[in-house]
Amino acid sequence: MSGSRIYMDWNATAPLLTEAREACLSALDLVGNPSSVHGEGRALRTLIENARRDVAALCGAKAASVIFTSGATEAANLVLTPDFRMGRTPLKIGRLYASAIEHPAVREGGRFSHDAVCEIPVTPAGIVDLQALRELLTAHDRQLGLPMVAVMLVNNETGIIQPIAEIAEIVRANGGILVVDAVQAAGRLPLAIEELGADFLILSSHKIGGPKGAGALVARGEVMMPAPLIRGGGQEKGHRSGTENSVAIAGFAAAARKVGEGVGQRMSMIAALRDKLENAMLAAAADVVIHGRDVSRVGNTTFFTLPGLKAETGQIAFDLEGVALSAGSACSSGKVGQSHVLTAMGYDPRQGALRISIGELTTAAEIERCAAAFAKVAARRRAPGRAA
Repeated sequence: MSGSRIYMDWNATAPLLTEAREACLSALDLVGNPSSVHGEGRALRTLIENARRDVAALCGAKAASVIFTSGATEAANLVLTPDFRMGRTPLKIGRLYASAIEHPAVREGGRFSHDAVCEIPVTPAGIVDLQALRELLTAHDRQLGLPMVAVMLVNNETGIIQPIAEIAEIVRANGGILVVDAVQAAGRLPLAIEELGADFLILSSHKIGGPKGAGALVARGEVMMPAPLIRGGGQEKGHRSGTENSVAIAGFAAAARKVGEGVGQRMSMIAALRDKLENAMLAAAADVVIHGRDVSRVGNTTFFTLPGLKAETGQIAFDLEGVALSAGSACSSGKVGQSHVLTAMGYDPRQGALRISIGELTTAAEIERCAAAFAKVAARRRAPGRAA
């Protein structure tokens, strides 16, 4: 990206794509309400339904199974509920089993009571403990209702990829429902809801280069659906009331079209830049710990700990060097706290870790500048008289 600063916080939000910006501006020129039957309303309805097809195509789903929301957090709160319907028949969900590394939007449990949420542990490598999951589901009391399992496809802090297909087999064998947070996977991995075996996917517009304020809950089918979170005029087939944010939805769809093209080739180029940066980091500080380096990760994320450097101190130091990165999730009102992901993996979370996340606009020159900034920060932590 241009300018003196380097943006390396794509997992927090991706820069707005030109295609998404143009789609938003175009949608702003349309007047009317998409629920109105006149020509103006029908034009907006067409825009939204076309967008629904584009978002569905990003994850191999049917357009009718896409519910637009205000973002991933709303989508999580919509689907994480004990109240479902199978057609017109009530379907009770007894307990939510969520992995220990889930995003706060999922870890909070949505509309489940706290005592109905159970944590699935992960291994020191940051992968969901499959045997523990089997044991939890085997012990599930079916008189309470069906089990629901929530596991993210790609962790937002480490970039580690979870074995969702295997998890889906375990969930299916135990008659459960699988919810997959695909926010960090969209545009970085090929997505196919059927192949994953997920019953629901959660997506976010601004993570793929669309505008903030739009997201989606994508269902595998249309029969089994959660009770509405927002009631009112019955928009989105009654699943999410409220006039649709057609401007944000238009940008979301444009981003979905763009990032759905050439995923493999684009991510190979990004991964090469990430690997170059990590090699430079290891050369500058042999004691740096790169979390998840030995398991499958998406190609754009580096989550690292520099011994002797606290995360909040490191974040400020990099910012002063002109590098924008984060200390884990950026979705906690700007707070820099201990990483629950590191805790779940068995690391001491008190020192914390820093996350570098890049994208298709990141250049080799920016990688070199970031590596140089890392070398400075790593050297200063050992300088006499400096606090860690």
